[in-house]
Amino acid sequence: MPRDSKTLKLLTLARDLRRRKARERAGLFVAEGVRSVEELLRSPLRIRGALVAPQLADAPRGASLLATLARRTDVESVELSEREFSSAAETESPQGVLAIAEIPERSLDTFTGVSPLTLLVLDAVQDPGNVGTIIRTAAALGASATVALPGTVDLWNAKVVRSGMGAHFNHPAFHCTAEALASFLDTTGTELWGADARGETIGARERPARLALAVGNEGGGLTDATRERASTLVALPIAPDVESLNVAVAAGILLYALRS
Repeated sequence: MPRDSKTLKLLTLARDLRRRKARERAGLFVAEGVRSVEELLRSPLRIRGALVAPQLADAPRGASLLATLARRTDVESVELSEREFSSAAETESPQGVLAIAEIPERSLDTFTGVSPLTLLVLDAVQDPGNVGTIIRTAAALGASATVALPGTVDLWNAKVVRSGMGAHFNHPAFHCTAEALASFLDTTGTELWGADARGETIGARERPARLALAVGNEGGGLTDATRERASTLVALPIAPDVESLNVAVAAGILLYALRS
């Protein structure tokens, strides 16, 4: 059993944060794995604590991270048995480290006066791996922010965070209602384009200085509401015998084309 009340509290919190409602209520998320925790420690986000298990010290990189955590007086670290750690971990083969941090407060208000502007809008994109990859790609290709509409998987889901490989910690990625996005587009003169296989080829027209690009659900594409709201539908020219591309791949190519 955990050895003291602080350890028990942190372990219980990590277990609880596996649920979306708990993350939203507490304003906290979990970053699991050596790479994610390394990136989190380098980020400006506030870290509430870390859990470590014996297997972390088995690899040189893990041992180095363990030493870094020991030096961080602002991060409370607690050691657990492998069994205790597994009860909070979400990976099949835990690396022996996870950290709990505060979800940063981000909103569209930050981008009211930003120009040029490129917002990537996730319209009910549901696969955690895809969403994490999209956020990392958006950060790499210079998107101003990634905005998730209702129906999209929680951006702070542990698998999304792992797939993002640290992008969440600096790139502005946040949830937003359809109403708030519509109001922002109207008041700031930001144009909305939607990615759709039936749209015109990307690059056929010059992009506006302030642009929001929406990509849709893996199976159903854009929702009707987003499709109707979009002023333009754009597509990638792909071989006729290929029906579609993975949404993360398509988002990356579209963002590159818009940057070019």
